[in-house]
Amino acid sequence: MTFQWDAIWGALPVLLEGAKLTLWISILGLLGGVVIGLVAGFARAYGGFFSNRLALVFIELIRGTPIMVQVMFIYFALPLMVPVRIDPFGAAVVTIMINSGAYIAEITRGAVLSINRGFREAGLALGLSGRDTLRYVIAPLAFRRMIPALGNQWIVSIKDTSLFIVIGVAELTRQGQEVIAGNFRAMEVWTAVAVIYLIITLALSYTLRRIEGRLKIL
Repeated sequence: MTFQWDAIWGALPVLLEGAKLTLWISILGLLGGVVIGLVAGFARAYGGFFSNRLALVFIELIRGTPIMVQVMFIYFALPLMVPVRIDPFGAAVVTIMINSGAYIAEITRGAVLSINRGFREAGLALGLSGRDTLRYVIAPLAFRRMIPALGNQWIVSIKDTSLFIVIGVAELTRQGQEVIAGNFRAMEVWTAVAVIYLIITLALSYTLRRIEGRLKIL
């Protein structure tokens, strides 16, 4: 079988639309995941007994189940339990939020606890309250240490969006499947899909390395 470049050029506009949706889902999902992860992470690090255990149950539940099961539950099972209907795009975003939030919670906990106790003691010695010390001293330092792990989580989330093909989200993988159904050029189209994913992740990795270098702390 000969490799037909024309099949790629013809499919490229559709694939790029899918790539745009893939990025949009990952960005919205990761932003929500950061909020969830920060709350759960600080609850694990500094919360009381109840909040600590609640955060732990959430983290273990999400990390212990496949993301495909999570999106299937949100899209198909959740509407049977509560009177709400979630469209495929919304289900995809919520799934990324919850899934990435569980991992970011552990990233947050590790980063916060890695900050030397001397910074906390210095903040308290300067008259800051415990909450203000966390907010203005510990959190900014911890966030800078979280950047590499957050970047890795973003890359993972981008690749995880390919699983949302099961609920019909028109992301990159789904668009590739649709194109193949029309032109039957699986080799060319899947090659193009793989290259687009690779370009996105390499560009993101390079950008994050630059940011990490500028914000690196000892």
